[in-house]
Amino acid sequence: MEKVTPFLMFQDGHAEEAMNHYISIIDDSEITSIVRYGANENGDEGTVMQATFSLKGQEFMCTDSNVKHQFSFTPSFSIFVTCDTEEEINDLYQKLIEGGQALMPIGEYGFSQRFGWINDKFGISWQLNLPS
Repeated sequence: MEKVTPFLMFQDGHAEEAMNHYISIIDDSEITSIVRYGANENGDEGTVMQATFSLKGQEFMCTDSNVKHQFSFTPSFSIFVTCDTEEEINDLYQKLIEGGQALMPIGEYGFSQRFGWINDKFGISWQLNLPS
């Protein structure tokens, strides 16, 4: 086995928009490859057939699904981010909550100095933690 990589399936053509958003708000992050659907292929031309991106060294894969499924993302799988400062967690929380929803508003919950859990505008769940 070479490695294990989280894979995100976006519906409605949001994969590239989501990747660009994430790499713009998290330092040391980048899109490493994008393969797009071409004309007469099984997806909408120009959307993401398969892409990889890296957030602080953690690789992710993603796609735009042209098939409408009865499921989407769920908070039972989330991206957990350990922040270094209160300014960093507050800034990241504000950038990710825009258009999204708070599952646990940012605050003190006893198990960390500061914590917030949200679903972003793409439906991806994020846990942001500032350890004690």
